[in-house]
Amino acid sequence: METLQIGEYKLTWLRGGVTHLDGGAMFGVVPKALWSKKYPHNEKNQIPLRTDPILIQGKGETFLIESGIGVGKLTDKQKRNFGVLEESTIELSLEDLGLTTADIDYVLMTHLHYDHANGLSKRVGEEYLSVFPNSKIITSKIEWDEMREPNIRSRNTYWKENWEPIQAQVETFENEWTYGPIKMVHTGGHSDGHSIVILEDGGETALHMADIMPTHAHQNVLWVMAYDDYPMTSIYAKQKWLEFGLSQKAWFTFYHDAVYRAVKWNEENKLIQTVKRVE
Repeated sequence: METLQIGEYKLTWLRGGVTHLDGGAMFGVVPKALWSKKYPHNEKNQIPLRTDPILIQGKGETFLIESGIGVGKLTDKQKRNFGVLEESTIELSLEDLGLTTADIDYVLMTHLHYDHANGLSKRVGEEYLSVFPNSKIITSKIEWDEMREPNIRSRNTYWKENWEPIQAQVETFENEWTYGPIKMVHTGGHSDGHSIVILEDGGETALHMADIMPTHAHQNVLWVMAYDDYPMTSIYAKQKWLEFGLSQKAWFTFYHDAVYRAVKWNEENKLIQTVKRVE
């Protein structure tokens, strides 16, 4: 498992599964001739997208960014359509670190689409139960409200199996949520309630922009997904927070990137440091 140290906090990437989605959808109006130079794809024009939660440990507390693709949530048809070749094994990842899902204090959900939220619950017998029974689950109020009452566009990605079992654990925020050196900020864009995560400690910064910059290949502020509900909002948010991250010489971390776990860019947009994903 790959790691990154930010001050007194250690980030570890767990194995949450993988999807393969259409490259055109993931890069929106950007021509394949451009995006294919920056990110791998297969003969079906699909690109690999990890769904790997980030464990954050420090000062006696344990946080998790996102929850993975889950186990047993998808039908065979959905697995084919979403290119899911591997489901989540985060319980084994945690076991390797001497932890269990009961040890997670906070689960930070940037948004609640199925590929981020499936790992919040699991089927036990005839019912779904919370995977992280002792956690507070943090997300924006807008996101939580839409998950429970999705619109005609979003209803296929917000699933009741993911919210009903954990509703008593959820804490929502309007604009920002802060706990020690960790902050969540509502941005909108990819979804109306989408948020980012910022960790600042010991003079270092990690910036997790979630699905407004899902991979390192999406650094260009105009390269946004066709999946985004509000693409212009994504563009404005990406521009704002990229500038912030570059000014702080921040590490940019990823949930979906199949190549890098984290990167640093210089002011000329050149990679100067990376944490590569190991197969």
